[in-house]
Amino acid sequence: MNWNDLLCEERIRQFTRSTTSNDLRTEFEKDYHRIIGSAAFRRLQDKTQVFPLDKSDYIRTRLTHSLEVSSFAKSLGQSVGQKIIDKKLDPDFGYIQKDHICNILQCGGLIHDIGNPPFGHYGEGVIQSWFKDNLPLLTYNGTPLTDILTEQQQNDFYHFEGNTQALRVVTKLHFLVDEHGMNLTKALLGTIIKYPVASTEVKSVPGDIRCKKMGYFYADKDIFDDIQRSTGTNGRRHPLTYLLEAADDIAYKTADIEDAIKKGKLTVSLLAEELEQRLGPASSGTVKGNKYVDELLRKYDKAVGINHMHPDMYAIQNWSVFIQGKALYAVSDSFTDHYDKLMCGEYNNDLFAGTDVNDVMNALGDIANKYVFSSRPIYKLEVAADMIFNFLLDRFVKAAIYYDTDVTLSDLDKRLMELVSRDYKKIYEIYSKDRSENTKLYLRLLLVTDYICGMTDSYAKNLYQELNGIQ
Repeated sequence: MNWNDLLCEERIRQFTRSTTSNDLRTEFEKDYHRIIGSAAFRRLQDKTQVFPLDKSDYIRTRLTHSLEVSSFAKSLGQSVGQKIIDKKLDPDFGYIQKDHICNILQCGGLIHDIGNPPFGHYGEGVIQSWFKDNLPLLTYNGTPLTDILTEQQQNDFYHFEGNTQALRVVTKLHFLVDEHGMNLTKALLGTIIKYPVASTEVKSVPGDIRCKKMGYFYADKDIFDDIQRSTGTNGRRHPLTYLLEAADDIAYKTADIEDAIKKGKLTVSLLAEELEQRLGPASSGTVKGNKYVDELLRKYDKAVGINHMHPDMYAIQNWSVFIQGKALYAVSDSFTDHYDKLMCGEYNNDLFAGTDVNDVMNALGDIANKYVFSSRPIYKLEVAADMIFNFLLDRFVKAAIYYDTDVTLSDLDKRLMELVSRDYKKIYEIYSKDRSENTKLYLRLLLVTDYICGMTDSYAKNLYQELNGIQ
């Protein structure tokens, strides 16, 4: 792969540039303004990061998380870009390319979660489970849907993924001008495709991060293929994807711990104990201990020494900044250390692998899972999400199966389909035109998941309550 192709400025819908335009922005800078002005981006302010429908201004939402990822990603672009130049790793890479990757990564951070359904990643799992349980039972004109849909069409729902949905949102569902969504640059679109494989190619193979999840829907294969050809990735991960993924990991692994302490699910002393179990004890006397535990306790002692009103929060916020700095430095070094393999598409780990921050990053993930994701509020969220998703999928899939066919819908199903976004139905009409019956059926099912994934937490909850006569 080469940077001339990887930094492709083309868009799915090309347009003629005016020779008299006073717009001095690069194409990647234009992407930024398209994103932040979109309704899909604004909806992230009411989507769960960890704690659902929280009233605190402090607790993160998908929006604040995405802003943090965007910031970290741009920082990584600056650091990595400068290292490539200083080390003379690539004759095709200079300061213009450095500027471009910073802007691409900044935009990638903003949209990396834009396709996530309500109620966090648990929503993805509920959608997958619902289709695995129900698709074999559903029929169309007496024929099981599993006998009508192709293997990939079925697997698209069995392996439903928010990252994959993000590609649909920005290339189709954000219907502002036409059916091409935000019409972003292909370099940016290539960067947000974490898993460049179809749903039929998903497999858990140690050492092959590329196939961990699906990367595109059958409905979007033409767009996926266009992006791959234009960027020269051709089935390989875009090198910037690794940096975007690392920025996401740095953001959520430190933020989850910080939010947990804010919510009283964890204390600094308990965090120190958990870190010592995984990383080794703190320093004692002349015996040198683990530097990450030492730094946490040092931050806490400083908070106590200055009589800070909330020493735990003071310590964790400052310690998070320390961890983030170490992680950013390690990731940028890792990228340049593995530069040749990354540019050949042969690097199959994340950028933390083999660095001195790998253990602490893994530890933070384990601790968050123990004290945050295994807590009563999260269990309540998951039970509620399960009920909401199952109800909505039960009702809307049944209505959508015969939508836009010769079969007359019941009055209830007509009303349900009237609730679905007009823009989403317009996208269905455009892309189902002159398609086979099985593909139209597949697109109608996708219309339902498009609608549900576009909901905010509050909208999904309120719709469930309204349709059940609760409010």
